[in-house]
Amino acid sequence: MDTESVIEFLGCVPLLQRLPSSSLRKIAEVVITKHYDRGEFVVHEGGLGDGIYFIWEGEAEVVGSGTVEEESRLEFQLKRYDYFGHGIGASVQQANVIALSKLTCLVLPNEHCSLLQPISIWNADKALEACPLVELILHLEPIEVNIFKGITLPDAPKFGKVFGGQFLGQALAAASKTVDCLKIVHSLHAYFLLVGDFNMPIIYEVCRIRDGKSFATRRVDAIQKGNVIFTMLASFQANLILQKEEEGFDHLVATMPAVPPPDMLLSLEELRDRRLTDPRLPRTYRNKVAAKAFIPWPIEISLRYWFRAKGKLSDDQALHRCVVAYASDLIFLSVSLNPHRRKGLKTISVSLDHSMWFHRPLRADDWLLFVIASPAAYNARGFCAAQMFNRKGELVVSLTQEGLIREAKSKNPNAAVAVSKL
Repeated sequence: MDTESVIEFLGCVPLLQRLPSSSLRKIAEVVITKHYDRGEFVVHEGGLGDGIYFIWEGEAEVVGSGTVEEESRLEFQLKRYDYFGHGIGASVQQANVIALSKLTCLVLPNEHCSLLQPISIWNADKALEACPLVELILHLEPIEVNIFKGITLPDAPKFGKVFGGQFLGQALAAASKTVDCLKIVHSLHAYFLLVGDFNMPIIYEVCRIRDGKSFATRRVDAIQKGNVIFTMLASFQANLILQKEEEGFDHLVATMPAVPPPDMLLSLEELRDRRLTDPRLPRTYRNKVAAKAFIPWPIEISLRYWFRAKGKLSDDQALHRCVVAYASDLIFLSVSLNPHRRKGLKTISVSLDHSMWFHRPLRADDWLLFVIASPAAYNARGFCAAQMFNRKGELVVSLTQEGLIREAKSKNPNAAVAVSKL
């Protein structure tokens, strides 16, 4: 069996899907193939195992010293993608495992079982403190199969609540860690249901709706205080770049607008510094800008909406797409307010739903042009459509978003406190 086939197989084992793709490749290089005939013992109760066993082909059964009810026996039958054993050399096996047919197992030896405990879900070798901020924001703690925990870091953008892009990026990260690493997201559709509390963790529950040879579908619910506050449906496709290129239709009609390159434009930080000292701006405005607490974003944004992650990201295409999802909510909905802006206007805006289609491979730590338009707004809802281009002018992502946009009412000290964010 070739290495790519082993990586694809390992990527379908639930225990391993939370690992970085680099860890799966290392595991594929060190596993040992073992064959067993029908009725042969794979491991003996009380014996010392060789490591973690992954069933490649065939079926086996767990037989312990306790009595198992007949109707429960199916729960103890093992088949392809199931696993058993211990990753500690001194641990004894708790039960017999017997082959029910010709059986092939891949065994991860005890001395390599540390590969199952990487520092990060994105990189097995780099310390967390050495990762860019946005990669840290998108790091999740696996709780158990299909359940992950995310937090809002002190340095992360908040805007008085959990930033919508954080939901998008973390939920997509959770979904990505339940499919094999050769499948990458090609589309997602999300709904923002309730405001998130950045002072408490967010639990992400993943539902494996479908696993096919070429496509997989996942639903992710973000939960706080027992309530679903965000939900996403995402579809993944086998990464044909890593496998054989599939013969298919290929065209590109969209063209990138003629804009200056990002290196010639000012960043948000540079624009802010200029506003502080620009004598053409009112003194009260400059003082207000200077007095406001400034938290740098983990995404660099220059005029005309070129953006990229700050720092060098780990080489995982799933991570790069999560970062783009994270960044896509930063300035998106505000464009729908542009036709209505006037002096003194104060507004309230909340994202309602968000959709993305990923057309081509991309790197989120290289410049991407975010082109946004708002074709319509009605009934307090603003609609935006957008495209993202790489520096070569290729369309890499298409996006849409709808959100609540309202004029902020002046506060009445005698008014009752509102109970709904809408």
